[in-house]
Amino acid sequence: MPIAVAGAKITIPLSIISFAFGLVIAVITALARLSKIKILKIIFDFYVWIFRGTPMLVQLFIVFYGLPKVGIQFDVWSAAIVAFSLNVGAYASEAIRAAILSVPKGQWEAALSLGMNKVMILRRIIAPQAMRISIPPLSNTFISLVKDTSLAASITMVDMFMVAQRIAARTFEPLLLYVLVAVMYLIICTALTFLQSYLEKRSSKFLG
Repeated sequence: MPIAVAGAKITIPLSIISFAFGLVIAVITALARLSKIKILKIIFDFYVWIFRGTPMLVQLFIVFYGLPKVGIQFDVWSAAIVAFSLNVGAYASEAIRAAILSVPKGQWEAALSLGMNKVMILRRIIAPQAMRISIPPLSNTFISLVKDTSLAASITMVDMFMVAQRIAARTFEPLLLYVLVAVMYLIICTALTFLQSYLEKRSSKFLG
């Protein structure tokens, strides 16, 4: 089935790659916004403000259609990954920042009293706890990203939605095709929801 093939070759890989890059951006952004370096806070606050305050579709259009006007050219795949990664980075950074802040300050103080530096404290004590706390919001962000990849059809990427549009144009069966695409997204997102529940249960086993 062409729609399923497009899901396996385009939608799922695009989601995974964009989310992986987005997580890296999110961690850097969260740490920068928690730092005491004012210029970093201003830069990354501005970045989060921009990407959380504008529609994903507009961001895609700016990257794919707008940036070439100033000499920055992306192919379809690169444009989609850049736009989705930056968008995920902005949203996920809030989840990670909140998770880090939720760890009691007393743990920082106790670790400092033992002679650990801040990098060591963050890596060994804060990060594992923050990771567990951030699983639900990050999972929701990933599930939202999977659905948002349908917007890539607007920049000519042949994903599930684009394939459905092309078939519908030939067969004149838009309702059937679009319902089929919706079912495909529903199956993927349902599987991810079960995976999220599994990860939450696994992480909760370490709570004392």
